[in-house]
Amino acid sequence: MSNKMKAIMKREPKMGAELVVVDIPEPSDSEVLVKVIATSICGTDAHIYKWDRWSQSRIKTPMIFGHEFAGEVVKIGRNVRGVKVGDFISAESHIPCGYCKVCRNGQMHICTNLKILGVDTQGCFAEYVVIPEICAWKNNKDMPPHIAAVQEPLGNAVYATLSSEITGRSVAIFGDGPAGLFSTGVARAAGASMIFLLGTYEFNLNIGKKMGASRTINVLQEVEYINKIIEETEGDGVDVVLEMSGAEKAINEGFKVLRKGGTFVAFGIPSDEVKLNFAEALIFKGANVIGINGREMFRTWVKMKELLNSKKLDPEPVITHQIPFEKFNEGFELMLDTKDHKAAKIVMRL
Repeated sequence: MSNKMKAIMKREPKMGAELVVVDIPEPSDSEVLVKVIATSICGTDAHIYKWDRWSQSRIKTPMIFGHEFAGEVVKIGRNVRGVKVGDFISAESHIPCGYCKVCRNGQMHICTNLKILGVDTQGCFAEYVVIPEICAWKNNKDMPPHIAAVQEPLGNAVYATLSSEITGRSVAIFGDGPAGLFSTGVARAAGASMIFLLGTYEFNLNIGKKMGASRTINVLQEVEYINKIIEETEGDGVDVVLEMSGAEKAINEGFKVLRKGGTFVAFGIPSDEVKLNFAEALIFKGANVIGINGREMFRTWVKMKELLNSKKLDPEPVITHQIPFEKFNEGFELMLDTKDHKAAKIVMRL
């Protein structure tokens, strides 16, 4: 093995990224070195690529970004016990300290000192990446790499969707990006009675049908969709709202279609402060609100593994593109094309 590797780096504080050659990192005593086989592009990566306001305030260049991947362990630190060379792993991108009150309360995914792979540390858009042993999730050897690579975002959907009682319940999912599409599949696998998927792209909404949506709604074309959802739920509204977009309009309308005493699951991250009629949306409605950050370590991963093994959950339709690692610019262009939108989840193969 050479001591050099290819990597996609945000070298300078400006739009875009570069393919560079850098040293292969060395794992510490509690880390593992992984040869990346497949890695997928996340919305966070698109923000970093665009170099928007959030990225400018958070990312320190030069930096290798990316946090969704699967690969083979090729070297381990001397204190590593649960992972061995040759293991096929995916990564939990949340890196906990393990010592704070939150971690010791069984909530490592929202650790007080949380770091995120590819945001606060060097990431996985590279031929090799180093991660802490605690973040390595062992996969079955026969799992296709492109499926293994999207388990991190799929886990978001599993956590969000199963955070409330879903079986036999009506659900409205706001957002037709990969998170919303994955959540549609999870809701179907969990036995939701009616699944409304709301979004803005016909390409993605058609994927939503394959994932199990009972009804897809293009909010740019259907004017009276709030009333229609309420009518189709016998005038009550849905039992559960999964807000996966972070758009202020979607948040407000999500509460409008939620029945009294229903559950609102908040996953999408707004780009700015949100104006909300707090009394009408929450108090008078008796709404239950659940905030979702990442995945539970590792309860979500166990549930996801069982759903995938059962074949009740199939993320394949959401993965619309697999491209060579070196063509990363094409992948980002596909993601950022909002005019002629023809992509959902994009996986890069090494």
